[in-house]
Amino acid sequence: MSAGPDSSEHRIVVGVDGSRHSVEALRWAAYQASALGGRLEAVTAWEYPASFGWASVPSDWDPAKDMEKVLQDAVREAFGSQLPSGLELQVREGGAARVLIEAAQGATMLVVGSRGHGGFAGMLLGSVSANVAEHASCPVLIIHGDHSAPAVASGG
Repeated sequence: MSAGPDSSEHRIVVGVDGSRHSVEALRWAAYQASALGGRLEAVTAWEYPASFGWASVPSDWDPAKDMEKVLQDAVREAFGSQLPSGLELQVREGGAARVLIEAAQGATMLVVGSRGHGGFAGMLLGSVSANVAEHASCPVLIIHGDHSAPAVASGG
């Protein structure tokens, strides 16, 4: 299986929603990218809630901007000021599972937390992690959030 257009380039994609599990997934993805000498792509997704009608969406609400802040906050929580080398942040519109599956096309690995925001406490695996594990075209690493990732050397 090819790792993308240039199969010598490793690309690790990680789904981030700001939850504790996704912050741990971010740390693990950075470790994997560092170990492989690859690129790290942190991806978050947004979509209008199904219950919103066009009339009920506040005109000044910018969900993409809100999710960019969530992504930046998660990166800051995971790494402080020592960002991993080659880190790329992406905010995409669409359902989280679909966005991550698309982002992971040609990737070496997709890393996600076992549960994100909005999950039920009793669930062992969240709907997004279960969906990407079933449909992603690359290996999927699911992080449960209670195991710390090894330290990663920063890229500057």
